[in-house]
Amino acid sequence: MNANSLIILDFETTGLSPNLGDRAIEIGAVKLENGEVTEQFQELMNPGRPVSSFIEDYTGITNRMLSKAAPCNEVMARFSSFIQDQNLVAHNASFDKRFLDNELQQISSNYDGTFACSLLVSRRLYQSAPNHKLGTLINYKGIASNGNYHRALYDAQMTAKLWLTMLDDVQQQTGVDEVSFSLIQRLAKTPKAKVSQFLSSYR
Repeated sequence: MNANSLIILDFETTGLSPNLGDRAIEIGAVKLENGEVTEQFQELMNPGRPVSSFIEDYTGITNRMLSKAAPCNEVMARFSSFIQDQNLVAHNASFDKRFLDNELQQISSNYDGTFACSLLVSRRLYQSAPNHKLGTLINYKGIASNGNYHRALYDAQMTAKLWLTMLDDVQQQTGVDEVSFSLIQRLAKTPKAKVSQFLSSYR
């Protein structure tokens, strides 16, 4: 499958770990088809308890906003339908995958795609970047941005722009006509010192 047709997602959450009882409070996602955004998904979700003042300040998502939102289970049932038959990308995918897996487990649902991590890929491609936070990389690559980070849909949209930029860079360094999802997954696991060798092997 091509790496330019998939779903890029981002969660905002009550904390860092579903193993400690944290839940999702917002999901945002964009669907890419042949490098174009064709659909978007964004919903707040009520985790069933108040969020901390830190989370309110960090995300801008208030308890008042969440009190009017549908419960997690309802939102995740809709999101489960949205992501079926698609591979998935997130920036720091291990975090988002943990929450996706946990929330879908709550409703006895799952998904059939596999994940790639734009953070891991960026660490291979942009080794001279100051750091590999999403906002830093957007500035580093000169990608236009004008919204608020730490809201799920905006972060997903920015990750999509970064992802397509990385695919272009991989294409230029490998000469392949189309970058496959499996190539990107392999790149994410390649030791940094061997990235040039890995990419040149496709020429």
